[in-house]
Amino acid sequence: MTQNISNNRLDSLDFFRGATVAGMILVNNPGSWSHIYGPLKHADWHGWTPTDLIFPFFLFIVGVSIVLAFDKAISKGAKRVELVKKTLIRAGKIFGLGVILAAFPFFVFQPEFGLHPKIPTLRIMGVLQRIAVCYALASLIYLYLSKKIQWVLIGGVLLLYWLAMALIPVPGYGAGALDVPEGTLAAYMDQLLLGKHIWRGGLWDPEGILSTLPAVCTTLLGIKAGELLLNANANEEKRTLHLLMMGFVLITLGYLWSWIFPINKNIWTSSYTLFTAGQAFCFLAICYWVIDVKGHKQGTGWGIAYGVNAITVFFLSGIFGRLQTMVQFTIGDDSYTFKELLYDVGLRSIFSNPLNASFAHALVWIAGFYLLARWMQKRNLIIKV
Repeated sequence: MTQNISNNRLDSLDFFRGATVAGMILVNNPGSWSHIYGPLKHADWHGWTPTDLIFPFFLFIVGVSIVLAFDKAISKGAKRVELVKKTLIRAGKIFGLGVILAAFPFFVFQPEFGLHPKIPTLRIMGVLQRIAVCYALASLIYLYLSKKIQWVLIGGVLLLYWLAMALIPVPGYGAGALDVPEGTLAAYMDQLLLGKHIWRGGLWDPEGILSTLPAVCTTLLGIKAGELLLNANANEEKRTLHLLMMGFVLITLGYLWSWIFPINKNIWTSSYTLFTAGQAFCFLAICYWVIDVKGHKQGTGWGIAYGVNAITVFFLSGIFGRLQTMVQFTIGDDSYTFKELLYDVGLRSIFSNPLNASFAHALVWIAGFYLLARWMQKRNLIIKV
């Protein structure tokens, strides 16, 4: 019997989302940035590591969720204008959370009370901000453009982005200076539009303005996956097969394109968009087949717990990540921050290898936020941003 996905919550999608958020927390909270296992680092520039799959996976999941949520709402009689209003409000909230996270802790208390010195150059874009923009634009495109036009838009944006990055000259660098982070067209646009409000006060932003356009395409490809899942003319086997086939096609296209437009997360190249979306299609297919079709749900509870409150858990992990270096404890004549107490005093004394100690610190964060997510899940406490 074919499963009616539009009337059922997909545990596989919650697990996929939760595993992705857990991955975000894992790579963002090492004990020391000087001691990180290779797969848990981003690629320095061109190329990719498993860590470089995390953000596009989340945007892909946003696209899948758009289809499932809107299909359910429309089936209950919701109008497009109502959905647009709710979408823009939610996107605004997510964007605002990103700005709050960038600004935190807002104030300094020493040597005198005042605004934090980073406020005048506060970074405008960021992970949550990009999620908000991609969510809003992809939702509008899904609601108002046909499926065929959506495909044309995806292809057109990725092609034009490639041509623009390769052919439009940047003052002082010329055209196609893709090997120099500050010499790309994306970096130049960030400098023009964002001014000093750029990542780490630098000359380019990994979540910048221009590179957000191909990131929207990642979300739109998630929408395409959602449409495959809702295909009423296909049974579970065909849906899974179609997801896998699409994944293999996109991985191949992305890899071939990378020969002339390298895979690069920092500028979200077109090859990176296709390559990572293809892997997301395959991962979703496996999760869907194993968890929802075959019903093998043992061992997936941790991911589902993370997944139902994904944005909340990610935001709080960022806040607590800052607080751990601010909260201090006095033991005898010595003063320690929470992180120093946990990592330097605790974990470093247990693990002789600093890589293991740093990794253990990240695992402690994973476990701690799982307990929070599980507590919220048990009490049916779902914070809808």
